[in-house]
Amino acid sequence: MILVYTGDGKGKTSACTGQTVRAMGQGMKVAFGQFMKRDGQAGEQTMLAQWLGPRFLAGGLGFLRRDEERPAHREAALHVLDWAREQLLEVDMLVLDESLYALGAGILLRDEVEDLLASARQQDKHLVLSGRNAPDWLVEAADLVTSMTEIKHPWRAGIKAAPGIEY
Repeated sequence: MILVYTGDGKGKTSACTGQTVRAMGQGMKVAFGQFMKRDGQAGEQTMLAQWLGPRFLAGGLGFLRRDEERPAHREAALHVLDWAREQLLEVDMLVLDESLYALGAGILLRDEVEDLLASARQQDKHLVLSGRNAPDWLVEAADLVTSMTEIKHPWRAGIKAAPGIEY
């Protein structure tokens, strides 16, 4: 199946992590890659690295803030993409967190994502993608799409990001 977790609310990475735990609990081999996120940036990375070893990669450079950073971000995304293609050959489920952020920023290209979808389907593997603003073509292609909707967030009240909650 192709699963997509999208929307402007919190919980997309948490859903990906939960999907990983659920699949592992069923004896499935899972790989989990993160576009855009640097290693050591978030709490889930510590646990995923322990559980998955080399099948976990946080290969991003953080938020894309300036256009001159685009080539470095593209290079990092291509590294994660190459790793993902290799992992897809070995696992039952491939999770690509923030892949939609990379796609929306033009760091990852539509044809590259479509190629991953086709490979996953051909190999009978589960592929999980997350990030804001899932494009219509991806929503149509996916088997399951969940949109996280923000109703209330402490950040709007001036409360800073909290460890274990936002990262």
